[in-house]
Amino acid sequence: MTQNSSALENSVLLPSDVARLAVTGVRARPLRAVLSALGIAIGIAAMLAVVGISASSQKRVNDQIADLGTNLLRVEAEKNLFGEQTELPPETVGKVRFLNGVEAAGSVAELPTLRVYRSELIDPSATGGIQVSAADLDLLDVTRTELKAGAWLNPAIATFPTTVLGATAAERLGVVSPGAQVRLGGRSFTVVGILANSPLAPELDTTALIGGPAAAEFFGWQGNPSTVYVRLAEDDFDHVRLLLPATVAPQSPSATSVSRPSDALAAKAAVDQAFTGLLVGLGGIALLVGGIGVANTMIISVIERRREVGLRRALGATKAHIRLQFLAEALVLSAFGGIIGVVLGFTVTIVIAPMNGWPVVMPPFAVAAGLVATLVIGAVAGLYPAARAAQIPPTTALSG
Repeated sequence: MTQNSSALENSVLLPSDVARLAVTGVRARPLRAVLSALGIAIGIAAMLAVVGISASSQKRVNDQIADLGTNLLRVEAEKNLFGEQTELPPETVGKVRFLNGVEAAGSVAELPTLRVYRSELIDPSATGGIQVSAADLDLLDVTRTELKAGAWLNPAIATFPTTVLGATAAERLGVVSPGAQVRLGGRSFTVVGILANSPLAPELDTTALIGGPAAAEFFGWQGNPSTVYVRLAEDDFDHVRLLLPATVAPQSPSATSVSRPSDALAAKAAVDQAFTGLLVGLGGIALLVGGIGVANTMIISVIERRREVGLRRALGATKAHIRLQFLAEALVLSAFGGIIGVVLGFTVTIVIAPMNGWPVVMPPFAVAAGLVATLVIGAVAGLYPAARAAQIPPTTALSG
């Protein structure tokens, strides 16, 4: 009896033996193992895909802000204390350009009574949400909006019935290339250019832009801008921002609004980040459900393998060895699911990001956190089944 006790006390389970036993236990029931690991894989894949897509979108927004700059301001006339809509004077842009720190300035003047249609046969009520504005010739340089096709207004073109369409306006009018004719304010205008999407001035996307001289000649525009865009030197940004209201509207500076368009992009990114947190939480719930599936599988495995446990105990395996064996199996199942989940998460990100024109980004910490979470879930899921297996008496197991 003393020799037997000594043998049991000296029984050793090497790490290589633990790994072999865990893999063998999982491979013995491949279908069940795959189904259990699938729950973990779905949770990890969901979390990594959400984080990867969000990070890719965030990188795109940050790149846009870096390229377009945060030193653009937008100045608009608002209603005064009596509720009346104010107007910016015709010399507004010229005065703004004289301020120290102003690098460039441009404007648009909305012409609310004008509409643009593809042809004179279109129902007048079908405006398509397209507005008409008179544009300053420096507008594209200030807003850093690019041309998709054709040419921008110049001193010569701006005097003729020509227009440049925003990206959305061109799409709604069915204009795919310059040279097309549209009906604007009851006259035929030639489309000389089509703009790309303007991230910092999205209102231009749904606008038909005409030259100031043409707007004055054909529609009686008096030269009052409705929106002024100002590009500032970074060092003078705060100072000039405070001066702008009194500069553009000295009689009623409070009736003007000054905003920074890049703040809208940053706010959008913040909203996307908050939504990402919600989706990651849902992925975490899926991961928890996967862990419950692993625990269920391991409990069933313990019940089915009572004879195996009893035999191993009779041959000298200690309770600690049994606990370690089943805990290792749970970890192998979880790790298998985690690896599959990482691959799926990467795949989804690689497919979705380029489709939206985003760079592919997968934060390393997200992958590391996902794998650690997988192992933790696996360890927690395997604790009870492992403890239950270790409590099986050898004699009961062999007789049952």
